[in-house]
Amino acid sequence: MKINVLDRGYVRLVDHMGSDLSVVNSARVSYAKQSKELSPNDTKLIQFLAREGHTSPFRHTTVQLEFYAPLMVARQHWKYVVGSDHTMDAWNEASRRYITIDVENYVPQPLQWRSKPEHSKQGSGEPMREDIGREATERLMRQIEQGMKDYEWALEQGIAPEQARLLIPSAYGMYTAYYWTASLQSVSHFLNQRLAHDSQYEIQQYAQAVYDLVQPLFPVSLGQLLHTP
Repeated sequence: MKINVLDRGYVRLVDHMGSDLSVVNSARVSYAKQSKELSPNDTKLIQFLAREGHTSPFRHTTVQLEFYAPLMVARQHWKYVVGSDHTMDAWNEASRRYITIDVENYVPQPLQWRSKPEHSKQGSGEPMREDIGREATERLMRQIEQGMKDYEWALEQGIAPEQARLLIPSAYGMYTAYYWTASLQSVSHFLNQRLAHDSQYEIQQYAQAVYDLVQPLFPVSLGQLLHTP
């Protein structure tokens, strides 16, 4: 299952382990009990666990997702791995030290550029005027085109890919591919923050794709763990 995001990106469900029933049985093992099917009482147990902050049972379920995202999204997402103190996350990313895969960039169209918000130091405001947006797109494309020429020249001269990549243009907009494996608790933490209305638009779109892929797998548990509608 794959959901397209932005102009070239996507999120793909690679694999998963467990279900809402896994959460229930992880909790009930304390009393040497096990459920065969999810019952109303099991649903109440999940509600209790989420409400009271008993989160370890949610860490017995995992999802593995593949992302293709601009670096500015990937680096925001990465914070949820290096800053995680409640679960073990795994992250593996394509490396241009070893490969010279095609370079693709996130390029907002003229009507997609956003203004600086009036009352905040971060985030975005209203859309920019179309003429300014058009020039911003053109300027970005010029940088990308020139940078690609320089990068390809470096490779043709035999410069090592790990150094030639310094010439790759538009670093924040360049797409990168990576796998993220995380527990349901970790996924819900990411979603609670990045589905919020004041998070960056681009990562909101990736968070929505994650939600759409994961929610059918853990409908009860995720519904209880999320604070963001």
